[in-house]
Amino acid sequence: MDLEKSAREGSETRVDLRKRVPEPSAPPVREAAPEGCLAVAIRIPVRIVVLVLVVPVRMVWDALVVAGRFLNDVLLRPLGRALLWLGRAVFVWPFVGLWRYVVVPVAKALGWLGNVLLVVPLVWLYRYVLTPVGHAIAWVATGIARGVGAALGWVYSSVLTPVGRAVMWVLKGLGAVLAAVGAGVYAVVAWLARYLVVVPAVWLYTWVLAPVGRAIVWCGKGLVWLVSTIVTGIGTALYWIARILLVLPALALWRWVLAPVGRVLAVIGREVRDALGHAWRVAGYVSLAVGRFLATLFRWIFVEPVRWVYRSVLTPVGHVVRDAVLRPVAEAARSAGRATRQALASARESVRQARADFRRMLFGEPARPQPVDLGEPSGREARTLGRSTTALTKD
Repeated sequence: MDLEKSAREGSETRVDLRKRVPEPSAPPVREAAPEGCLAVAIRIPVRIVVLVLVVPVRMVWDALVVAGRFLNDVLLRPLGRALLWLGRAVFVWPFVGLWRYVVVPVAKALGWLGNVLLVVPLVWLYRYVLTPVGHAIAWVATGIARGVGAALGWVYSSVLTPVGRAVMWVLKGLGAVLAAVGAGVYAVVAWLARYLVVVPAVWLYTWVLAPVGRAIVWCGKGLVWLVSTIVTGIGTALYWIARILLVLPALALWRWVLAPVGRVLAVIGREVRDALGHAWRVAGYVSLAVGRFLATLFRWIFVEPVRWVYRSVLTPVGHVVRDAVLRPVAEAARSAGRATRQALASARESVRQARADFRRMLFGEPARPQPVDLGEPSGREARTLGRSTTALTKD
């Protein structure tokens, strides 16, 4: 019995554990917001109308984009580069040349001239004139200051210190006398002030000013309560008047007129926005298809015939003209050039020989230069490596 009871309890525990383990929940499916009949009734006509209106605009836009890219690649970018080069040539390079070859050399020359004419003389004047004069003046001023300081120290220690001590002794005596007299005067004045000013002022405050002040405060509180009551009543009346005449009509207008109209306009605006996006995408596909059709038509009408004419007609004709005309003409031109260069070279050589013969006939043979012994070792007596002697130092 105990074994059956423990087995039953274990099975119940496993069942409870299986129940307690949370099962993995599937991701919540976001339900689409319910649409009213107004949105469904507006969507299809609006999309048709917007598609009819947007397709020409999109096609014109794509045509303008293609034309703009073509103009940018063919005209605007080369024109911009030419204008940039022209601007550099007109504005930048002259100033760079002026700065590099005029301003900088002139500035260096002025700096060198200023250094030679101003800085060097001023440094020499400061180093060899002003500095010694300043040192002499400082030495004289130091001697005078030391003499004056010694004199003032003697006056202070021998004259002023005894006089000051005597004056302080006299002042201390006078201070003690004045302190005694002042203490008596202060006591008399304090007694008179207490019984002539303080006691009457306390009595006046206790029996006159305090009751009068309490009465004034009580009257002020009553007046404030009355004014606050009047203001509260007027404010309450104005609040209810404004609520009845302004707030409730405005609330009714907002709740029953503006809010429904705003919801309708919001639905229409949302549908128009979605229709514009859908129509713009569809118009893009239509425009792409039309562009591809026009490109294919242009290729088959113009590009392919031109390519066929170039490949089948112009290229063979060009090869024939190159092989039959241009190459022989170029070879003949090269042969004529070689012959002309040879004739010119022979003519120059003949002129040179005639000029040399004429010079010998007039001035005779030129003197031949005699060889000069430079003291260099011959081939057999060259410098040797690995020895301490050379060919020039041998006996």
